[in-house]
Amino acid sequence: MPIVNRLADLHSEITAWRHDFHAHPELQYDVHRTAGAVAERLKAFGCDDVVTGIGRTGVVGVIRGRKDGGKVVGLRADMDALPIEEQTGKPYRSTVPGKMHACGHDGHTAMLLGAAKYLTETRNFAGTAVVIFQPAEEGGAGGKAMVDDGLMERFGVQEVYGMHNFPGFPVGHFATRPGPIMASADRLQIDIEGLGGHAARPHLAVDTILVGSQIINQIQSIVSRNVDPLEAAVVTITVFQAGNTDNVIPQTGILRGTARSLTPEVRDLLEKRLGEVVENTARAYGAKAKLTYRRDYPVVRNHERETDFAARVAGEVAGRDRVVTDTPPVMGAEDFSFMLNARPGAFIFVGNGPSAGLHHPAYDFNDEVIPFGASYWVRLVETAMPA
Repeated sequence: MPIVNRLADLHSEITAWRHDFHAHPELQYDVHRTAGAVAERLKAFGCDDVVTGIGRTGVVGVIRGRKDGGKVVGLRADMDALPIEEQTGKPYRSTVPGKMHACGHDGHTAMLLGAAKYLTETRNFAGTAVVIFQPAEEGGAGGKAMVDDGLMERFGVQEVYGMHNFPGFPVGHFATRPGPIMASADRLQIDIEGLGGHAARPHLAVDTILVGSQIINQIQSIVSRNVDPLEAAVVTITVFQAGNTDNVIPQTGILRGTARSLTPEVRDLLEKRLGEVVENTARAYGAKAKLTYRRDYPVVRNHERETDFAARVAGEVAGRDRVVTDTPPVMGAEDFSFMLNARPGAFIFVGNGPSAGLHHPAYDFNDEVIPFGASYWVRLVETAMPA
């Protein structure tokens, strides 16, 4: 079963939807225009039920097959953009200053809408397809909000599947793996207190900038010397705030960053060692430092049976030689993890071809991916619940 002919015919229409979403990006839960457009289209397609406001601004469409097989499969796409100034120069580029679809969620939403249109037209399956359009994937934990709002129970979802584009991977190719496929993502903040003073008399002060610099250096030893070399971990400091003039040693400083891992054991180790290294390094320089470690997105862990099934469906769409079933995990994070913790399912990557990387101001979703992604969704439903 290659690309669905009807979806190939709908390619230009789905692309137009994608370009409209791209031109009007919205952040986190503030996706009212996008969610409204999604809900309107789902109703126009003839979905049996369209519900808004799940997880604050999420949208869910229910499509019943021509037969009631008793099975319910959920398909999820994300809708939100990023606070980045776009540099693509495309005719459909962002019309909102400082916001852009730099991760391809516009493409994810359009592909799932295309699949929903096809499924409502044909209904060639026995069971129920639940199409899930989620807000706030980019740091807002919209997946958790929808799960906490009763998504799985309310719609009877038994299995759930997600998909993300992958820059640099060829168009028409898919990649997945059982077990951990994306990392947990935890937020860390380090508050440093030294002793402010005149920049010309550092011996009478405790320099928070020096202390912060040493903390940044020392915490790099956690991954290199405390984590098993065969395990994966990342600790990155992304913010260093201290001082506001050239002749004053600041009294306080703040570091912020992220810690990533693929197992609960490494996650626990990172939190423990970060606290110890931060406090003891500051103490060695006569300062105080406090670590605030917030566990954010869990590991995206694919279920084995559902991953095998997803890979088989992808192979039927793209050809088995174009599906990688043991792709290496990536240290990026995804709040689809909350849905996989609630129900069995699988996350899969679809190639975006040569392009700028995710979260880059020159990134753009590749419209040639649309027939492959939409066909994957359709074939997944029809294969999981044959009529």
